[in-house]
Amino acid sequence: MDEAQVRELVEAAMGDGRREFGSFFLSRFFVMTVSYEADSCIVSLDVKPYMFNPQGSLHGGVLATALDISMGHLLKHQFGAGATLEMKVQYFAPVRSGLVTCRASFLKKGRKTFFLQSSSMDGSGETIAHATSTWKQL
Repeated sequence: MDEAQVRELVEAAMGDGRREFGSFFLSRFFVMTVSYEADSCIVSLDVKPYMFNPQGSLHGGVLATALDISMGHLLKHQFGAGATLEMKVQYFAPVRSGLVTCRASFLKKGRKTFFLQSSSMDGSGETIAHATSTWKQL
């Protein structure tokens, strides 16, 4: 990725500065798509070299971000905005290319505290990571 491509990516991600669900800097920077099905939220991104760690695969932090976004968007979609209180991520396999999809769902719904999970799969359907989290409704 050359300097001009980086500038173009950052400028597109900056957009108009909106900080709303589905359209904020990180979701635009990683070119994520967000959709909903019944009781789940699906966040997808196409893996690009600028997302790699030094070993040449998708950086765990990028994947953790996508997992977190999928859970946060699901909570917002059904109950309103919330904040991550804690999150655990288990990584199962590296990804070097293709589409990654994270699907979030509720484990337990409380009055103000929610427990969610999200699994990420590569383009072949292999589970590459799984996250669980606790959220506080704002």
